[in-house]
Formats: sequence, C-alpha cells, structure tokens
Amino acid sequence: MNRWNTIIDQTTTDFTDAFSSLNERQLNWKPNAQTWSIAQNIHHLIVINETYYPVLEALHEGSYTLPFMGKMGFMVSFFGKMILGSVQPDRKRKIKTFPIWEPAQSDLPPDLLARFAGHQEELKSRIAGAADLLGQGAVISSPANGAIVYKLETAFDIIVAHERRHLTQAREVLSAMPAGY
Repeated sequence: MNRWNTIIDQTTTDFTDAFSSLNERQLNWKPNAQTWSIAQNIHHLIVINETYYPVLEALHEGSYTLPFMGKMGFMVSFFGKMILGSVQPDRKRKIKTFPIWEPAQSDLPPDLLARFAGHQEELKSRIAGAADLLGQGAVISSPANGAIVYKLETAFDIIVAHERRHLTQAREVLSAMPAGY
C-alpha cells in the first residue's frame, strides 16, 4: 500500500457519507451561478484525475516526451510546490480551473457518487501501477499545461489534496442549501 491509498479511501468515504442521501436535484443545486454544485465538484475530480491516465500510460510505454522545463530541477521543484500549495483544502480563495478540467454544466445523474467510488478504485490502481515510475523519480508536465512540470510523486500529492479541497467546497454548498430543498 502507498501513502495515497489511505487518503483516497478516506475521501471516498467522506464524499459518500456527506452526500449519498441527496437526490439528483440536491446534488445539482447551486447557490449561485459562480459556484459549482456538489455534482459538478465530483465530476470535476473525475475529469481532472483521468487526464493523468494517458500520461501514466505514455510513461510506461516509454513514449512520454518531457518538455524542456522538466529537465530543470529548480523549475520542477518550484511548480510542484506552487501547484500543491494552491490546491490545499484550507483554501483561502477560489482558483479558476483550466478549460479541459471544467465539469459538465448540465444536470449530472444521481449515480455520480457510485461512479466516483469506482473512479477512486481505478485511481488507486493507477497509482499502484506507477510504483516503478515513482522509484525512477519520473517528472511530468501538467495535462492542462505542458509548461507546468513536477515530479510524478508530487502529481499524486496534488491529486489527493485537490480532492480534499473539493470535498470542502462541496460541503460548503451543502451547508448553503435551503432547509427542505
């Protein structure tokens, strides 16, 4: 077992415990046009995490091409720390996501929590399958922006912190939901 599995399992449990009793209308409720619904927060996590899968596959196949910035250790360290710091759950301010990571804008189905739980198992499997890459100190670029580079280990740290951040955001939406909605 790796250090990320425990966090992923806890995040899955926390999402399920917090939101499994909600119906489709509640999951898709938004307090305002600028705030994502609970369902959009969940969908966003699935979308963003899955963009890392082709990167992992290319690394395993030996076909991954690291951008020039990835060869500069200080840039790898700088971007890794910067991105990891920006996705921490104790968010002070909102951060706009890259367009490829936007969640669906329409109503999402009520089985999204079950899809998320399945996704989390796949994520754990992908991370476990990357043990050899981690041992090699693999460096990747962000799937959203090739100029942003960080270690694969940091990418997994970013993913789990980002999930916790969106759990906090989804809980805030739930607490803003009118009673009896």
